[in-house]
Amino acid sequence: MIRPAAVLFDLDGTLVDSAPDLATAVNRTLAELGHAPVVEDTVRVWIGNGARTLMARALAGRRELVEEPPGLEAALERFFQHYRDCLVDRSRPYPGVRTGLDTLRGLGLPLGVVTNKPERFTAPLLEALDLAEYFRVLVGGDTLPVKKPDPAPLEHAARALAVPVADCLLVGDSRADLDAALAAGMPMVRVPYGYPGGDATFEDHPELEVASVDQLAARIEAEHTHGGAGHRTA
Repeated sequence: MIRPAAVLFDLDGTLVDSAPDLATAVNRTLAELGHAPVVEDTVRVWIGNGARTLMARALAGRRELVEEPPGLEAALERFFQHYRDCLVDRSRPYPGVRTGLDTLRGLGLPLGVVTNKPERFTAPLLEALDLAEYFRVLVGGDTLPVKKPDPAPLEHAARALAVPVADCLLVGDSRADLDAALAAGMPMVRVPYGYPGGDATFEDHPELEVASVDQLAARIEAEHTHGGAGHRTA
């Protein structure tokens, strides 16, 4: 475990269950294009690599892509229009998120969000769910030229918080989070309830799992009680 000097969070599947509204936007887009609808559980498996990849998977009807399907650009614009209209219809913070954020903020830890969701949706979503006040930095999928699994968004957030990358902790749910954290040299923990993409990414890393954000916050609080922040523990 680590006593972090800052904590960064993925958004979709980690802080917020946004799959219901993403599925609505996907299916409204597919309907306009003459495609059959997909069930929400299928959309959950497709989430995690940004809106463009989500819509590409929806058009292809599968998670694994060999190449981008034709018509993606037009479909993506339609998706953005629909998602804007249903952004917070059914999206909600996961249980324990607000309590955990309160605990971490009470410890004086700077917090940030690093997500592959475009900024134009991320900021309004956090505002609507009364979560924006917790975070000092927000890095969206279009903040930089690259997004997770590239490490640059994590490094950018760490710089914005004036905290060394290795002293931050990433909380996420997907392979993109894990690969970004490994590439950045940033410790990570995983919440098991999100959108891992249907793969076995974390089977070899059971030590990374925490049940919820409030459980993680309680562990960090205990670490801070027994020692200073920003140092690794065995």
